[in-house]
Amino acid sequence: MTAADVAAGLEETLASSRAPLLAISEEAAGQRGGPENWSKKEILGHLIDSASNNHQRFVRLQHQELLVMPAYQQNDWVRVQHYDGRQWRELVDLWLAYNRHLAHVMRQVDSNAAGHIWRSPEKDYTLEFLVEDYVTHLRHHIAQILEGSAAG
Repeated sequence: MTAADVAAGLEETLASSRAPLLAISEEAAGQRGGPENWSKKEILGHLIDSASNNHQRFVRLQHQELLVMPAYQQNDWVRVQHYDGRQWRELVDLWLAYNRHLAHVMRQVDSNAAGHIWRSPEKDYTLEFLVEDYVTHLRHHIAQILEGSAAG
């Protein structure tokens, strides 16, 4: 699958997720399923963080064959940014805008860079894998947010 194909899939996911996300009430978006669980706001914040971290990787791996960057410390990022203090609509708008831009970036990926490597503390990942995994990860968390939110 090409990066452009992945971008098209990302755009489809954004289009189909917008209305259901916006239908979630402010109150429902801030509720936690338990003390150790993230709220819908925090899950969407996590996806914004994922966009931010992967944006760096997608761009840098276009002009570097090997990229060494720290891993993303998701719990710390969500905690420090206090996503529960943001309005749900603002988070949805930011998430949509950032991912529209990432779809554009994905469409520009040079196929010659697909094998470039991000060396994480755990293992090495190719740019091609990162692009595909990004959308898989995003869809997983959007499904989490939308589960049981029809009455939200």
